[in-house]
Amino acid sequence: MPPDRDPQPVVPQLSQQDFEHLLEFRVTLRQFQRWSEDHARACGLTHVQHQLLVAIKGHPGGEPPTVGDLAGYLLLRPHSTVELVNRAEAAGLVRREPDASDGRVVRVRLTPGGEWIVQKLTREHLERLRELAVILDELVAHRQSAAPGSRPQT
Repeated sequence: MPPDRDPQPVVPQLSQQDFEHLLEFRVTLRQFQRWSEDHARACGLTHVQHQLLVAIKGHPGGEPPTVGDLAGYLLLRPHSTVELVNRAEAAGLVRREPDASDGRVVRVRLTPGGEWIVQKLTREHLERLRELAVILDELVAHRQSAAPGSRPQT
């Protein structure tokens, strides 16, 4: 090690079981993603349209989200979000409305059809997420119990 560099912190060695748990979680997560995409497609949506509907429905506060809010939730650029909203609006899933206090701001609201689809898909997704939570809990519990100086869980 060069003398001008700080020594690297000691990292506990990971066990084969750590990697097996991580693999199991990642495979299960990817299976969930695929399952989610398939269920969205069965309802006539792309997976990104499904994410858009969830972002609109899940937006906190009393006002519908702006395109900027949605871009932040979806990790998209604003112009990409505008195109996504355009396609969802053409499909009858959402509608734009001007902000009551600032006419320059556009808010995006679910239509009754968009509301029905997001309600249906969310019920199914919450059930699957509960299954994923069990695997994640097992992974975390295993890692905590294997950590040096950890106490057995009761």
